[in-house]
Amino acid sequence: MIKRIFSLLVAAIIVFLASCNSVKPYQKAHLNQEDMKLSTRKVETYDNSIESYREGSSGATGGKTGGGCGCN
Repeated sequence: MIKRIFSLLVAAIIVFLASCNSVKPYQKAHLNQEDMKLSTRKVETYDNSIESYREGSSGATGGKTGGGCGCN
């Protein structure tokens, strides 16, 4: 039983490592599209500002922080 589990584990590791692939230069155009960027969207920015006013604090969003009075 242990031998079978070990064999399956080794097979899974081999499949996982074999699936890694580098991106070719002509494929990078798809990764450079606006939808693929990790920046915050306009909707998220609005939601974060509303949340910071409601909660009285904000953080971990990379933006400015302020009080809950809306005077920042």
